[in-house]
Amino acid sequence: MSMDPSPMTMPMSDPNAWATAMNNLGMAPMGMTGQPLMSDFDSGLGMMTGIAPMNPMMPGLGYVPPPPLPQDLPIVKEIIHCQSCTLFPPNPHLPSPAMRERPPGCKTVFVGGLPENATEALIVEVFGQCGDIIAIRKSKKNFCHIRFTEEFTVDRALFLSGYRMRLGSSTDKKDTGRLHVDFAQARDDLYEWECRQRMYAREERHRRRMEEDRFRPPSPPLIVHYSDHECSQLGDKIKDEAVFAEAVRVLLTWVERGEVNRRNANNFYSMIQSSNSHIRQLMSQKATHEKEMEEAKDKFKSALSGILAQFEQIVSVFHAASKQKAWDHFSKAQRKNLDVWRKQAEEIRNMQNEELMGIRREEEMEMSDEDMEDTHNPDQSGPVSQAEALKEENDSLRCQLDAYRNEVELLKQEQGKNQEHTPPQHSEEDACRQQQLTFLQQALQGMQKQLLKMCEEMKQREAEMEKTVEDKQQLESQVKSLKEGLQGLKTLTTHTPQLEISLHDDSGSKESANQVNLEMSLQEDRASEERANQVNEATALEVVSCSQEKESLPPEKSPSNPVHSEREALLVGIISTFLHVHPFGASIEYICSYLQRLNTKINTGEVDALLGRLPCTFKQELTGVGASLEKRWKFCGFEGIMIT
Repeated sequence: MSMDPSPMTMPMSDPNAWATAMNNLGMAPMGMTGQPLMSDFDSGLGMMTGIAPMNPMMPGLGYVPPPPLPQDLPIVKEIIHCQSCTLFPPNPHLPSPAMRERPPGCKTVFVGGLPENATEALIVEVFGQCGDIIAIRKSKKNFCHIRFTEEFTVDRALFLSGYRMRLGSSTDKKDTGRLHVDFAQARDDLYEWECRQRMYAREERHRRRMEEDRFRPPSPPLIVHYSDHECSQLGDKIKDEAVFAEAVRVLLTWVERGEVNRRNANNFYSMIQSSNSHIRQLMSQKATHEKEMEEAKDKFKSALSGILAQFEQIVSVFHAASKQKAWDHFSKAQRKNLDVWRKQAEEIRNMQNEELMGIRREEEMEMSDEDMEDTHNPDQSGPVSQAEALKEENDSLRCQLDAYRNEVELLKQEQGKNQEHTPPQHSEEDACRQQQLTFLQQALQGMQKQLLKMCEEMKQREAEMEKTVEDKQQLESQVKSLKEGLQGLKTLTTHTPQLEISLHDDSGSKESANQVNLEMSLQEDRASEERANQVNEATALEVVSCSQEKESLPPEKSPSNPVHSEREALLVGIISTFLHVHPFGASIEYICSYLQRLNTKINTGEVDALLGRLPCTFKQELTGVGASLEKRWKFCGFEGIMIT
């Protein structure tokens, strides 16, 4: 058997090499005769105190792992002498042998390359230095499996991989072999590892559950079920101030559950009345707390003012000490301290003064707000107040109209939901609700038309009134001119009698003309008054018969309008929104499937006819080739509004 010349050049009696090998295995360095080779060996640590450990085989450290070694520092392997054999290290320049992946929870190693004459005792002697061994399974083919008690001892056993073992001093081939140590997969190791993982998972779940229980808010107390006995006890508890909150919670739960009926309504009424009477106690408690708060504020202000007075005194003491009479008698260090103290006292005094002034300003602002609320009494007379009142009334009417619209929409939604979920036996109720909806819609439309007509009539009346005022002004100017002409004629009659006759005739004719003009103006005024009365009567008749006219009107009043009803207007809006989201268009079946989710009564023909009546808003295009040819509707309202 050929031996490597490098390890054999070292003499066996070299104490340093022998001590290093023994120390690597954690044994006390002893010579062949039994004397200690190193005096600084610490038996408690299982290593020499003066030499740092260079391998992980240190059983003296127990379960403490070795300190981490630098990755670039190679592990030095030396000759190991045992009682029955000798282990020679491998060539450090050779590559490390291939090893399998470490199984989870591995405690078992495979040891191959054993000498043929190796026994189980020899294996225990060599690998027992790595840690406690549970079992050894040796085969006849020069390998075995060793199971340790701890996982980290497997790393120590792997350190011996590559060593060449020689039994005694024999050079026989059966007494030598090159060890190969690798991880081994054992079912016992995997089972223990899985048990340990399950234990860790249970502990983690328990810890999380404890954390959740610790941070979970406490559950509310249980509410007792209603009974006559519990009701009588609850009535007594509501009157007790100490347990009022708990009793009111029980009462609220009973009312929300629907425990109230005709038989126990009086009992519930008495309990509600008792809870209402508790409001006075709460108000009195609030008043007492507010009084205590005011008293505390007064105490705080008085104490703060006293503190400020003392600060002022201290600052005045510093100012007096800084005068020349007393200042010259102090030393330099004392003067420096006095300056520092004076500045600190002044800063603290200023801060306290600002705090007090802030409190006073807040009180003054509160008082001014109260005065403003007391003195704010606007005059409700005058045209401005009337205009504001009219505006408020108009806003209230608009709010009522919006409320009616919202009610109509809610009724529509409820009707749709009931149609989806209720059986067909409720058809009469649906018909009643549909009739109510139609009545409400008609009433709303009638109100809107009445408002529009009233506004138009008011505008017409205002225009007529302006015309009548202008006519009256023109008539008054004509009357004034005629009166001036009459006065001029009267002055001329005093000069010539001949002219009197002629002028008398002329004046008679003019007076007759004036009378005719006056009669005509009076007739026009009467005619305008009659027209105004007729307009008023017509408006009254229109307001009374608005709803009847709405029912009597045919459905297609304006044939020029392509949208015939509010329902079609809603469909146009919904379809426009849907097609705007689908810029490449959608088929009529896709559009109807979307609309039938909202209302199941919508059919394809109605939607197709509606889209065809609006060519400026929707356009139909053919897409695809051959068998995949499809008609799609697209929204073209943005282009159509520029054309129209």
